[in-house]
Amino acid sequence: MRKNLKIYKQLSRLPFGNSLFSFVVCRMAPYFGSIKPKVTDLKPGYAEVTIKKRRKVTNHLNTVHAIAMCNMAELAGGMMTDVSVPVKSRWIPVGMTVEYLKKAKSDLTAKAIGDNIDWATEGDKLVPVEVTDTEGNMVFRAEITMNVRLA
Repeated sequence: MRKNLKIYKQLSRLPFGNSLFSFVVCRMAPYFGSIKPKVTDLKPGYAEVTIKKRRKVTNHLNTVHAIAMCNMAELAGGMMTDVSVPVKSRWIPVGMTVEYLKKAKSDLTAKAIGDNIDWATEGDKLVPVEVTDTEGNMVFRAEITMNVRLA
């Protein structure tokens, strides 16, 4: 089992465990801390990350900034990739295509779904991430290219 998945499973059983896990992730990759994400679900082939709409992630229109959504998409896609690839494999994001579909006027949820991806082979993997608002409307979509190298 991948180290991050083991830690997530242990902490998520505790009160505030998801928040604690998310804090640890942001300590390891400090830039993600700028959006104050919360990893709410994590398993091979799936990751879910939420952020609150707050002043520090908004733009001049008082909607969630495009780059904040890119950050949460990269975090969801990266966490899902990390717990999906074989143990001792390495991966790195090498590209991202995004679509801004609607103004993001509320808290957001990013879902990375990779259960149809062949994680047992090397090479570029296209990881889809969808971001929805509190009403379930898709406001943003990303496709992240993850380069996977097997050990």
